[in-house]
Amino acid sequence: MRNSSIILIFIALLLSCGKSGKEEVRSPEQFHTDVLLKTTPVKQQGNNNLCWIYAMLATIETEHIMAGDSLELSVDYLARMYLKEQAMQRYGFVGQEKISMRGMIPMTLRLLNRNGAMPHNSYRSPEKTDYHIILRKLQRMADQHRIQRRGLVSLSKEADLLLDDEIAPLPLWVFMLGCQYTPLEFAHSVVGKNEYVMLTSFTHHPFGQPIALEVPDNHYQDEFLNVPIDSLTRYVIRALRTGHPVCWEGDISEPLFLASEGTARMADESRQVTQADRQKAFDLYETTDDHCMEIIGLAHDHQGMRYFICKNSWGAYNPYGGLMLLSVNYFRAKTICVALSAEALPEMPQIVPQQKDSFE
Repeated sequence: MRNSSIILIFIALLLSCGKSGKEEVRSPEQFHTDVLLKTTPVKQQGNNNLCWIYAMLATIETEHIMAGDSLELSVDYLARMYLKEQAMQRYGFVGQEKISMRGMIPMTLRLLNRNGAMPHNSYRSPEKTDYHIILRKLQRMADQHRIQRRGLVSLSKEADLLLDDEIAPLPLWVFMLGCQYTPLEFAHSVVGKNEYVMLTSFTHHPFGQPIALEVPDNHYQDEFLNVPIDSLTRYVIRALRTGHPVCWEGDISEPLFLASEGTARMADESRQVTQADRQKAFDLYETTDDHCMEIIGLAHDHQGMRYFICKNSWGAYNPYGGLMLLSVNYFRAKTICVALSAEALPEMPQIVPQQKDSFE
């Protein structure tokens, strides 16, 4: 892929970018791209907590676009399915926690497999849809149905009516390139079973084994293959260099995660974060499960510092049109887990000796 500067790619967007909160937008730094995969436009998730759906669907979209397909999927469709699923569960389990919009990367694949998918233009909510209001209404509805013993059939029908009104009525079919699909058939046509591999890196479990991460949003105890951080970093770099995007989930609470500036670094970039460093931060709750983004490229600055280029879902307001540049050191420290195409890993990852990762 042609080597160019991100500033040349996105400078036109700077003219229309504004401020976010109290953060001040500075002029873009000179970053040079080593790899930049094609992707769909940056979305704006608003005040909801659906980044895990935005990021995983963006990853699936890029995977198809890089293969020559045109694909853009509906976040609102999966959000609707997830909210209704929780309302039905709340009816059946007295004392269940409040309905939530939080989740993890593998849950997006679960929702696709169970409920299907819709193209972005086939199912979209109004621009100012407030999912927090919707989930509170669903929660009250489920509680009232349980107290009044009205049953699950009644709850399902009323929940659908509410979601039709608040988001949009559901189409019966998906039409794509002259073909007609059910939502489930469409989902199975865009993402196959076991198409993605989930990876993590923590020493409180043995390497080389699947583990269920102990984080609050792992509602279904999904498992991730545990590998050393050096190996994990190399797998991600190799995936990007071979044209495969990566879905990233991690911590964004560091002071130098500056969304309005489009960069994220560790306070001390002169020292490489070690396996022990990241484990300590996880144990002390300094690294938490905060946010998800799609990784679509590699870059370096004029000092040679290396970065992952990420597609965020907070709109296109920053100097890079909504993209974020995470230093490799930030990635090493703050990654909770990643998902990448099995095609990017011809064989199931083997445990390899730790060594310094490289873009060479």
